[in-house]
Amino acid sequence: MTNPSRSRPLPLFPLPTVLVPGASLGLRIFEPRYLDLVRECGRHQSGFGICLVIDGEAGGEAGAAAAYGTEALIEDFDTGDDGLLTLRVRGARRFHARQVRVRDNGLQMADVDWCEPDPVEPLRPEHGLLANLLQTVLEQVGGEHAKAMDAHIDDAAWVGWRLAEMLPLEDAQRQQLLQVDDPHERMDRLLSLLPDA
Repeated sequence: MTNPSRSRPLPLFPLPTVLVPGASLGLRIFEPRYLDLVRECGRHQSGFGICLVIDGEAGGEAGAAAAYGTEALIEDFDTGDDGLLTLRVRGARRFHARQVRVRDNGLQMADVDWCEPDPVEPLRPEHGLLANLLQTVLEQVGGEHAKAMDAHIDDAAWVGWRLAEMLPLEDAQRQQLLQVDDPHERMDRLLSLLPDA
């Protein structure tokens, strides 16, 4: 279910990866159009959209991007040893791009409908295995999500997004999960992706 938005068009950054809500991603920025994107986001205190490249090259004019993506909010930036701008972004709201235009500099701008936020709903009993799997993964890898685990391990949406982020899925599988609105249906799909025991 999407929520029509008449806000400012969202700049897109097509990538060969899927950003899910709550996940963190590091980026190196060197193309002028994406440097412009970062400046614009700074001016407007806004994010940009990350979409999976369906075909073509990442960021390239020929690269068709998936219609569903995730808003990326800039959390930190720096200059790398090579002099390139580096960003740390966090996945926020999901969106569906209705119409995409390309600026003269090659930057894609999309009119988007924002997807409804995930409801906070308890895990269903049939998804307990997924919560146990996530606990095991987080105990092994640690990090920021391990610290938040106790507060969120019974939240179906949070568990689903963390598994979508951390399991070794193909980009197409992750993209399919991104397009599912219902957190319980997302968990069902995650269960179906697990190898048979």
